[in-house]
Formats: sequence, structure tokens, C-alpha cells
Amino acid sequence: MAEKILLTGGAGYIGSHTYVALVAAGYAVTILDNFQNANRSVIDRLEQLTGAPVSVAEADIRDATTLASLFAEHQFDAVVHFAALKAVSESVERPLDYFDVNISGLINLLRVMDAAGCRNIVFSSSATVYGVPDETPTPETAEFRAMNPYGQTKISGEQILNQLTAADDRWNVGILRYFNPAGAHDSALIGEDPRDIPNNLMPFIAKVAAGELAELQVFGDDYDTPDGTGVRDYIHVDDLAKGHVLSLAALLGDGQSHLVNLGTGEGHSVLEMVAAYRRASNRDVPYRITERRAGDVPVYVARADKAEEILGFKTERTLDEMCASSWKWIAGPHSSEDPGPEDKG
Repeated sequence: MAEKILLTGGAGYIGSHTYVALVAAGYAVTILDNFQNANRSVIDRLEQLTGAPVSVAEADIRDATTLASLFAEHQFDAVVHFAALKAVSESVERPLDYFDVNISGLINLLRVMDAAGCRNIVFSSSATVYGVPDETPTPETAEFRAMNPYGQTKISGEQILNQLTAADDRWNVGILRYFNPAGAHDSALIGEDPRDIPNNLMPFIAKVAAGELAELQVFGDDYDTPDGTGVRDYIHVDDLAKGHVLSLAALLGDGQSHLVNLGTGEGHSVLEMVAAYRRASNRDVPYRITERRAGDVPVYVARADKAEEILGFKTERTLDEMCASSWKWIAGPHSSEDPGPEDKG
């Protein structure tokens, strides 16, 4: 019988791609999402992709009663936990909301899991926990530096899980710190689609290429990098989804808790991204050089060897493939739909 997985925030950007990867790996997956920040049409698209009905519960991660009912009904073997608020700038404006959803929601989930005897969890963390690191490529041993409330919630989540496993060895935890997810599913049925000014570089470039925004602002071109612009580690969302499947397999296979970066270990500059997106879209991407932003670092790249050593994880998709899949998604049939709220899942 297939192992049963609860996928919180499974209608969001990374969650939806992970759903497809989990189903392909043979897991029986139930999505939990409150759809506050995700489009309900994603569920129909997931059914098209997998060729099977999607088990979905519309509820908030903080709703203990509904969670307990779900665990009683499905008897889950593990949880992959995405459900969280994740916009850095918004977290500065609404810190209490971020602490409530991201920290209280996690604690609520863990209490329900414990009561149900389900003690395997893959936790969606972020390279944001490193703040401005002293070392790049950045290893998992780099110290925590909370630069904003969002980053603090991820640090707190990791600390809660580490202290829980120290107190009770029945818990198995996979903590995955991702760098810069990008791209979309090759089908163009699911992808990243922010509805306002994006926080990440690729969807911003996509909106410029599509004519929705006039130009890209490039914050500084005088860094000590090959072309003077900031360098970041971009990872295709499908590679990222594969990392979650491998993490889950390690937890369920031999109870191997782990903490790893998920990145390529290689960096690309802003202007390299612009050039790649021009190739993918065959559109111009106007940009304007502006002043550096406070807190930005020249190079932000993962040290990625630990994930390969522990999980057998290795990225396969290139920057050109990320851009091509992103453009295919942006130009796809979903663009005519009612956009709904911003997808932050």
C-alpha cells in the first residue's frame, strides 16, 4: 500500500510541483491549503498532470480540529510542510501575522502529528536563515542571521524541530534550505505567477518580457563579479521538488534526519539571467542600473555537496531550461484565467 503524505500548502508554487513529483514516486498525497494565497484552478491542473483526482482539504494550518480529523481519516505516514507566509517585505510590515502563521501554525501541526503518532516531517526552510553570510558558497554550518521577520520564522521553525528531535528520538525531520527557486513545469500547467510586483528576479524579468512592466531595475553593477551585478544560485523548481521526494524517502526508509541546502552550487548574475530570458522568450528585457540595495551581497551561492552525499540529490536543469519553462508558463493558457490572489505557497 502506498505511503500516505499530507502536503501542506500544496496548491502553491513549490508545493504544486512537489505534489506532481510525490505522486510520480508512488505516494498517496492529500493537499491541505486555505487558498488564501493560491489559485483553486491549480487543483484542476494537477488532475490533468497526474491523470487522477486530487485529495484536497481546504483549511488553515492553525485549525487543530480539522487537522486532527484529517489525520484520523487518512492515518498519514509523513508530512511535507510548505504552508507559510513568505514575502520578505510583507513580513517587515506584518510581523505578527508571520509569527502566527509560520511559527504557531508549525507548533499546531506538530502537536496534531504527535497525537496521531505521525512523526516524520519534511520542513520547507530557506537560505534566508543565513542573512548576509561570511562565506560563499555557503555551507549548512554558517551561523543564523535574522535580517527580517520571515527569516526569523524559518530560524525559529528549525530550532523548534531540532529541539523536538533532541527531546524525542521518535521524530524524524528533514530540513531543506533552498536558495532561489525558478522556472515552471514543462507542461506549462503550473508555475510561479505573482500578481503584483514580484519579490524574485525571474518572475520580475518575465513580467518585463511580457510587457506587463516597463523595465527591470538592476541594483548595482559595481560588485566584484564578472559583470558587476549580483550573483545568485538559481534552482529549477522541478529539481527542488525532487529534493523533497528524496528527503521524504530518507525519513521513511531509515529514519535519517538531515539538514541540507538545496541549490546548484553555481551562481548566475542578473545580466546572465536577463540574457537567458531574452533567448528563451525572443523578447527584449529593458533594464536600468540603479543604486545598490542595503543588505545585498555580491555572491549568494549554496554549498551543495551535503545534499548529494546524504540524499543522492543532484540538480539537472540549466538556467536556459529554467527560463524556457518560465516563459512557456507565462505565455500558456493559464494567463487568460481569473488570476485570483497572489500565490505565495
